[in-house]
Amino acid sequence: MRIGLIGVGMIGGSLLAAWRQAGLVTTASGYDIDARALAAAQALGLVDRGAATVADAVADAELVLVATPVGAMRGVFADLAPALPDSALLADVGSTKSGVIAEARAVLGKAFARFVPAHPIAGKELPGVEHADGGLFAGKRVVLTPTAETSADATAKVEALFARTGARVERMDAAEHDRIFAAVSHLPHLLSFALVAAIGSEPDGERRLGYGGAGFRDFTRIAASSPVMWRDICVANRAALGAELRNYRDLLDRLQQAVDGGDAAALQRTFELAARLRRSWANPSDER
Repeated sequence: MRIGLIGVGMIGGSLLAAWRQAGLVTTASGYDIDARALAAAQALGLVDRGAATVADAVADAELVLVATPVGAMRGVFADLAPALPDSALLADVGSTKSGVIAEARAVLGKAFARFVPAHPIAGKELPGVEHADGGLFAGKRVVLTPTAETSADATAKVEALFARTGARVERMDAAEHDRIFAAVSHLPHLLSFALVAAIGSEPDGERRLGYGGAGFRDFTRIAASSPVMWRDICVANRAALGAELRNYRDLLDRLQQAVDGGDAAALQRTFELAARLRRSWANPSDER
């Protein structure tokens, strides 16, 4: 299969690596605004040809994969629409779906029927194609959010391609996707960024950070993720994320009252609920 990759980063590079391992790639063209990323992808053998423009990257593709930050996708869709071959499949890997779908619908024209929105639930906190990993998706979920206008044939083909990475592919309504991932992905990233920024901005912030142990390292691992990517995700999913953030602040207010009042029982109730839910999530068989 001839693949055109727009946005040569860790996720896009990992998908190319996985599809190469599965024997699916005949040639891969890539485009990225960062010439160094494109050169690195070629040096790693992930991309065969670096393209000077989006249109050039997709000109003879059978599959076009858009793996840019979500804030850049409307412009990418507009650039590729005139050059997209009539039979080419189109997919994205953005972490938000409703806004991406609206932007694709606005500019893709007839090609919108061949656009299959996708979100691989896998990743690393380290951005960049140099961290691409062909085994990244094995056993992980990939969520597709096709619309009523999406071709059933296109959806089935894209589903099969993601399955070849070893992923478990599911389908979901885009609005439901955005509500769920606001809670379990977008809010945790925002909180991780916020905690490190809050501590680091104190006069003795660097000294405090130097004493962080395993728990702090676990909680803040994702604060090393791409700021640009997560800026765009938070803005794109701001309605759902804002609702989750308000709910979280309400709980923090209650915990503040419990701490200030020395209410050990209230603290323990919250901690016990959280511990039970966390154990159930990590070891679902224990709760069956």
